[in-house]
Parts: sequence; structure tokens; C-alpha cells
Amino acid sequence: MSTLVARPISTERLDLLPLRVEHAEEMALVLSDPGLHEFTGGTPDTSHTLRSRYERMIAGSPDPAVSWLNWVLRLRTESCLTGTVQATVGPSGDGLTAEIAWVVGTPWQGRGIAREAAGALLSWLREQPVRTVVAHIHPDHRASAAVATAAGLAPTDAWHDGERRWQLALGG
Repeated sequence: MSTLVARPISTERLDLLPLRVEHAEEMALVLSDPGLHEFTGGTPDTSHTLRSRYERMIAGSPDPAVSWLNWVLRLRTESCLTGTVQATVGPSGDGLTAEIAWVVGTPWQGRGIAREAAGALLSWLREQPVRTVVAHIHPDHRASAAVATAAGLAPTDAWHDGERRWQLALGG
């Protein structure tokens, strides 16, 4: 059974803060650019929709063997939220696997924030009993591929819903 809990993580520039419902209003602004959905589909959520989603996410997975871990990214120098990282951790054939994802709002892209946050998440996951880390990345999303590469993940031959599976073995 996976019982991991998101804890605050700090980097040189960022505070990765465990997600709270109160983050919804600011995050709706951070994620308001329709261009953020170019590779994932959908449209930006309103603060009301995010609030409802965050309530469900914070309540946790209905499967007790799966942990939903979500953080917002706070850029300390600007004292604002800039994006999110997440990990869904659950059992697989050889131990726990973490499926990770990240998003950084358009105004903060190109500044290494996603790379720094994903690296911090991977460092945290290395301290947990996680054996494998996975991300699914659209083949045309070069920025996400660069973040995954910097975090140590490598592309595999596996595909899911039009996205390539990237993977890193941690050993756990």
C-alpha cells in the first residue's frame, strides 16, 4: 500500500508547496493561457473548476494503494505561483512507480523553472520507495522532452494516447 504524502520541497529559487484548495484562484490565472493546452487538449479552467478539481485531488485516490501527490510552484523572488508538478505513485510489477507531470505558466517559461521543479521532484522521489519514474510526453513537445531529459528520464518505444513514454529506473 502506498501512503506517500506531499511535503514542502525547496530549491534555489522555488518552493514546491503541497496543493491546497486555496491555490485555485491564483493557479487559474497562472494556467489561463490556452496555449498551455496545445499538446494536452482542453481549455483553461476557471478558478471555480480548479477549486473543485483541487478538492478531489486533495481528498486522494479512491485506491488506497495509489498516492496522488501535487505541488504548486512558488517563485520566491516574485512571491507568486508559477505552475505545478505532480506524481501519481502506485504499485507496478516491480515495486512502486511514479507517473510525473509538470506545467509552468506561459509568463514564466524559458527560465528553467520546470527543469528545477522536476529535478526537485525526482530528488524527493529518490528518497521514497519508488523504483520507476514515468512521464508521457507529446512527440512535438520539445520543451517537456528537454525537462524530462534534464531530470534523467529517457524516451522508450512505448506510446500511450499519442504520447511517448519516458522512463527512469531509480531502484527504490
